[in-house]
Amino acid sequence: MAKGFLTTHVLDTARGIPAAGLAIDLFRIKGESRRHIRSLTTNADGRTDSQILPADEFDTGTYELLFHAGDYLTASGTPPEDPRFLDIIPIRFGISDMDSHYHVPLLLSPFGYSTYRGS
Repeated sequence: MAKGFLTTHVLDTARGIPAAGLAIDLFRIKGESRRHIRSLTTNADGRTDSQILPADEFDTGTYELLFHAGDYLTASGTPPEDPRFLDIIPIRFGISDMDSHYHVPLLLSPFGYSTYRGS
């Protein structure tokens, strides 16, 4: 059985706070097919209350996280644009080690973002 799992942490770097209330969708990618696994929302600390992909569902392969940044930015009072520069942010990544903790953080502002493989 796998010991690995997947987590995230979203920080609003423009405001210097965790991005609470940001919706996230996880998909499994196989070739051209894309299967929705789950939807979660960040808590007051900018994290999800549960692992995005817990050990009992963890598997190697390609995944995609969709961060619904536009809705979060609107709810947080960021002045609207039409269309908003950043709306849904996709991050596609691979999981190759069944026993590792994969952490995919998102550092977010209205006009830019960054990510990395965290710990």
